[in-house]
Amino acid sequence: MSTTCAIVGGGPAGMMLGLILARCGVDVTVIEKHADFLRDFRGDTVHPSTLRLLDELGLFPKFSEIPYGKVETVEFPVGNRTMTVVDFRRLKQPHPFVAMVPQWDFLDLLAAAGNDDPHFNLKMRTEVTGLLREGDRITGVRYTGPDGDGELTADLTVACDGRWSVVRQQAGLVPREFAVPFDVLWFRLPRVEDGQYSLIPRTMPGRALIMIPRIDYYQIAYLIPKGSDPAIRARGLDAFKAEVAQIIPESDTSALTSFDDVKFLDVKLNRLPRWYRDGLLCIGDAAHAMSPAGGVGINVAVQDAAATARLLHRPLREHRLTTKDLATVQRQRIVPTAVTQGFQRFLHKQLLAPVLAGGDVAPPTAVLDIVDRFPQLSEIPAFFVGTGLRAEHIPAIARR
Repeated sequence: MSTTCAIVGGGPAGMMLGLILARCGVDVTVIEKHADFLRDFRGDTVHPSTLRLLDELGLFPKFSEIPYGKVETVEFPVGNRTMTVVDFRRLKQPHPFVAMVPQWDFLDLLAAAGNDDPHFNLKMRTEVTGLLREGDRITGVRYTGPDGDGELTADLTVACDGRWSVVRQQAGLVPREFAVPFDVLWFRLPRVEDGQYSLIPRTMPGRALIMIPRIDYYQIAYLIPKGSDPAIRARGLDAFKAEVAQIIPESDTSALTSFDDVKFLDVKLNRLPRWYRDGLLCIGDAAHAMSPAGGVGINVAVQDAAATARLLHRPLREHRLTTKDLATVQRQRIVPTAVTQGFQRFLHKQLLAPVLAGGDVAPPTAVLDIVDRFPQLSEIPAFFVGTGLRAEHIPAIARR
């Protein structure tokens, strides 16, 4: 089998890249190892800049048919009142809010749009097992799927297979790691009353927790000190449920009947010094694993995909792609990526590390006074979270 662009991984970066390239006339094969997109480790945030891309693709009307919540502001409790520290409504965007939608619905939307294009091919239940090479050039992938083992040759292979990227490892690309003070325990609790999602977690000394409201349950991201998962499990399930109940007393923890219900996520923050080799490009978490802090990872990955499609669709369609083209993608995306990761490292050091070390952290009074006096400043964090540096657009040829 052969294609022009082989995309490994059917997450936000892979599906968005595949759809845009296909609409630009590039033959694309997206390879996804699972049978569907139903996995709880996926994030739920679709940011204003991503919503604008859906507009440009002509997909927002279909997206709006999916039930979703809106996050328009992020508020911080101060005494007996709340202060708006992030206000997405101030953004000059067609949809100035963060949409809370299960990621599998978002990916199903992209997959359905891709399947309408003759240049798009999605292979589910297909796992990449290795890379094809001609000398130093990567020329495609080996895979195993429902019909057995096979090979797919391609002008370009794009690694979109996440922070544990098999393709990146096979290519010998090693990321630079940054210290992260926490891991995440991921589990569900029944919805007993309406809850409000916030980018600011609930905290207690040594713990932090984010509640993501879904249709009939809460998805809980429970932040714990790095490496403490074995000790938490050793204390027993009852002790763990008591901890959770301290932070969210309105929850029903009886639904947790076993630690099998609690999944462990080893949080990574890293970045490849070089995102490409001849015939290969890494984007999204495969190029730069993002922390959950700020909930920006999906948006950064989608922007990577849009930039890649914009810069590479012509050389791919004309079969004249070079490593200089791949370097252009990294140059376009390295600054917003590094700035975003710097922002996350700041949040780790100033907010999450002190909380997880047992401290009680509150914003400095002087900062709160300035925000209270100049509410327009709430647009600054809204821009970094909701739009980001160098927000991308869909190439004209791919718009509908």
